[in-house]
Amino acid sequence: MTIFRSNLYNVVVCGAGPAGLMAAYQLGKLAGNDGRVLLLDKKEPWKEPIFCAEAVSTHRLNELWPIDESWVRGSISGIYFTSPKGYKAEFYSKDCGRLLDRSKFHHAIADACVEAGVECRYDALVKSISRDESGWHLNVQVGGEMVEISARAVIDATGPGCRLTRGIPCLEGIESGDIDLEPAIFAVAEGIEHKRDHIDLFYGSEFPGGYGWIFPRDGKEVNIGFVLAKDAKPGISMRDKLKQFITNHYPEASVKAVYGGMIACGQSNKPMAKCGLFKAGDAASCVNPLSRSGIVEALLCGKLVAESVHEWLAAADENARVNIESAVLDRWMKALGKSHLQIARAKPGLAKIKDEQFDKAAMRLSKLPREKQTLLRIFFAVLWSCPSVIWKMRSFLH
Repeated sequence: MTIFRSNLYNVVVCGAGPAGLMAAYQLGKLAGNDGRVLLLDKKEPWKEPIFCAEAVSTHRLNELWPIDESWVRGSISGIYFTSPKGYKAEFYSKDCGRLLDRSKFHHAIADACVEAGVECRYDALVKSISRDESGWHLNVQVGGEMVEISARAVIDATGPGCRLTRGIPCLEGIESGDIDLEPAIFAVAEGIEHKRDHIDLFYGSEFPGGYGWIFPRDGKEVNIGFVLAKDAKPGISMRDKLKQFITNHYPEASVKAVYGGMIACGQSNKPMAKCGLFKAGDAASCVNPLSRSGIVEALLCGKLVAESVHEWLAAADENARVNIESAVLDRWMKALGKSHLQIARAKPGLAKIKDEQFDKAAMRLSKLPREKQTLLRIFFAVLWSCPSVIWKMRSFLH
């Protein structure tokens, strides 16, 4: 029985999240219909996509994928920064962000992949990979059957951690997507008073090293949750802590579903490509270390990686291919990685800000007219309430 169109591909993309979808689409577009690009995932990307807050910057998304209102839940025009005592600083900017319907968004990119000539299979789990002088070999489970396919290059967009690439000698030292894995949990809930065009972020010791949030969804539902530092010790399970957070602040809320997982919030200087294998998205630790935003970051990373793979396939010899692999990290650093490294260095200092310092800064800011509550002013108001943090962050601020 023939399961795939071929047993030999130029590129196999493993993982159909935003990074994998974007990488496959770009490769299909660059290579044309005969590019022999295969995209694999164990499930359809528009069915049960990994839930997140689904908020993105309008202009940053538009630069990478033109916005279609059919997969947008709504627009964001403000953010409330809420201190432990409930003081709110408000950043306002009309249409500064969009709330995505991730299922519809993924479906749109997946459809574009097919139009670009990519072979897409969403019932295939890559169990293991290996390499020899002829290239990469992938053991793929489709239903109850195991199939081996080969590829000149592989893109690992399977998410945080290094399950797919662990233990492969030629990949020693490659980015693993587990530099700073942080636990996160959230619920889809109703009965929580909120503004449909505003995000609410909560800071303080209730969320050690991280923050809590409320993101609107459709006018009735919200996404409510939090992320904690990887070394945080909340004393109770994440699920119980979420239940406690909701009960204490929103006793009338009705929880419909709970989701949790790990976020790859670090940034390293490790190579993103070796031996014809390229990392993308969370597998490449491309999440913003402080905001923990990752959708646009994954799209950008997938695009950069696809362009590099296209050059790699056309390279004249092994030396040229090695140079292209080395340049992937440089491309990412120029785009976002360098700023992510600076943010990662600053994050431990920000985690030391005390509740009363958040309260002091937020109370002062809340008295200002909304138009004067810029993101930069909010950021520095918090820092000036805690002079020791400024000293700790001196390398970030210069």
